[in-house]
Amino acid sequence: MSHGTKNLTCSLNYGLFPGGYKGYGLAMMVELLCGILSGSAWGPHIRSWQETDNYSEANLGQFFMALDPGAFGAGFPGRVQQMMDEHRSMDPIAGESNVLVAGDPERAAEKTCKDLGGIPYHAAIIRDMNEFAEKMNIRPMKTLEDY
Repeated sequence: MSHGTKNLTCSLNYGLFPGGYKGYGLAMMVELLCGILSGSAWGPHIRSWQETDNYSEANLGQFFMALDPGAFGAGFPGRVQQMMDEHRSMDPIAGESNVLVAGDPERAAEKTCKDLGGIPYHAAIIRDMNEFAEKMNIRPMKTLEDY
């Protein structure tokens, strides 16, 4: 279980804001746009996900932004591709085989599903779904073994 702090120096020194002051600034920007600007809860005012004795509304805000990269200059797709390629070519941290960028895990999962011919579920999920189907008097879920 994590313990929060109100001491910025402590939080930066102990890595509670990954990326140092830039990560802290990015986190504040998200709070401003999604919480403050939208009139929703923010930071310490958001109820805990583990809270079970209070079924209050989460009051989470949303912020959407549309940008035209072409309005900022030419070459955006190529520059983004260069950034992704350079990050992927970095040495990974100990215990990892490679450096991933946004979308890489999802593409790998999609390939796995395609190669398997379906979505792999843990056996316990299949069991629970079939028990639920039986209680509801509906046909159980079919697996690849059923075909």
